[in-house]
Amino acid sequence: MLALVLLLAGGAATGCGGRATTHHKPGTSHEQASGSAGTLLTTDDGAGHRLREVPAEGAPEVQLTARPDSEDGWNLQLAVKNYRFTPDSTGGAALAGAGHAHLELDGHKLARLYGPWFHLPAAQVPEGTHTLTVRLYADDHTAWAVAGKPIEGSVQLTAAAPGLPGGHGHTPTPSQAAPEADRTVTVTVRDGKVSPAPARTELRRGERVALRVTSDRADTLHVHGYDKELALPAGQEATLILTVDRTGLFEVETHESGLVLTQLLVR
Repeated sequence: MLALVLLLAGGAATGCGGRATTHHKPGTSHEQASGSAGTLLTTDDGAGHRLREVPAEGAPEVQLTARPDSEDGWNLQLAVKNYRFTPDSTGGAALAGAGHAHLELDGHKLARLYGPWFHLPAAQVPEGTHTLTVRLYADDHTAWAVAGKPIEGSVQLTAAAPGLPGGHGHTPTPSQAAPEADRTVTVTVRDGKVSPAPARTELRRGERVALRVTSDRADTLHVHGYDKELALPAGQEATLILTVDRTGLFEVETHESGLVLTQLLVR
């Protein structure tokens, strides 16, 4: 009987196949679910997320690069080392070398990132020189840290006023407007519901589609198959203009709420 009890207790601790679960149990907090990876510090990242310190040797690393996009804004690349993105287990236990990232502009959070690429629209960057920062977080939303400092990478970004040289501002005046999209899809997300109801948008290869989305909560739009993402500020319309240069069926969804907004059917 004793052996049976010990066996059952061990199975409950590790889950199927002896592998520790990465998700909350009902009624537990992030910290209770966070496991033993690193050392949880009393200090935080300045936004209320506690630091989780790991040794410098073998610690995660991140470098941020911003490249102008040919249509609008910038494409950001996160080059990581000793780290992997785990969008499917966000909110679970802190596993070593895994999690997601936060994107900040001059210290203000813009979006949560679940992969190495992100599209930053020019409309979200005011005129002038700014600092973009990405910081690595564990699945339980604690910030990975070394020597008491968050693990992060930064880059300077300059946005010019519309029509001025130098920078990459893309907020055109009517006389300088970019070519219109061949198709516009306008979507509103409110209280977890998509309006109008998700449907297929049929396009011909080479056409331009404008995705106009207004969400009542901060989120991130993602176009599958094109690796295009767009930050969705709460209560503000955001637009992603995309040239569909490959055929197939591609879902457009939100990361945080996991809602399908539309499907792009490109022939």
